[in-house]
Amino acid sequence: MITKLIVRGMLVGLLAGLLAGVFAYTVGEPRVDRAIALEEAAAASSSHAEEAAEPAHSHEEEELVSRDGQRLGLFLALGLYGVALGGLFALVYAGVRGRVGPRSEPLLAISLAAASFVAIVLVPFVKYPANPPAVGDPETINQRTVLYLVAVVIGILAVGAAAAAYRYVSSAEAWPRWVAGGAALLVPVAAAWILLPRIDEVPEGFPAGLLWDFRLASLGTQAVFWLGVGALFAFAARRRSPA
Repeated sequence: MITKLIVRGMLVGLLAGLLAGVFAYTVGEPRVDRAIALEEAAAASSSHAEEAAEPAHSHEEEELVSRDGQRLGLFLALGLYGVALGGLFALVYAGVRGRVGPRSEPLLAISLAAASFVAIVLVPFVKYPANPPAVGDPETINQRTVLYLVAVVIGILAVGAAAAAYRYVSSAEAWPRWVAGGAALLVPVAAAWILLPRIDEVPEGFPAGLLWDFRLASLGTQAVFWLGVGALFAFAARRRSPA
């Protein structure tokens, strides 16, 4: 049973990843192209300045991967990402089914996907939003990766705490449970937002509109992915046990 559930999750994750890839290709890639153009223009300007100060000697660096190859890699990466997270999603779904959340399996799948989006995507995004290729110091990539993973862990713990608080508050009415769950979510997230170091490597003069368009496209890609996971998993659960 659990094996079939994991396989289902992996297939759902693959489809959701490909849907997210379509969104990223149509909405995000034009922003990436603009950011790369800005980066290349800045590099060309710097190179011309160096050539003016040194004897004539020039060489061009070839791209390791062409832009077409990168676009194809986008679908491959999101597909593999979807397979991995889809399998993990199925394991968590199996663990909480009948214990936490709605009794309806389709509604549980949608609720779990929404909680995953908040924990894995939205909480880290608030502190460390995605940046386009022209933004970021290569020397700080390890620090940024570690801090982002810390934010993901905090998001998962915060969502877990919110679910536990909602479940264990004794009240005949729903609003005290919602208040307790909201507080359990927001307190650790706010503390992390204050205590974790701030990283701001956006170069001066970088177009603010392009930066936020890219960030919203990145967030939208993740939203499409988790919406796809929730909807497809719910559809599969409903077909398996119609009631």
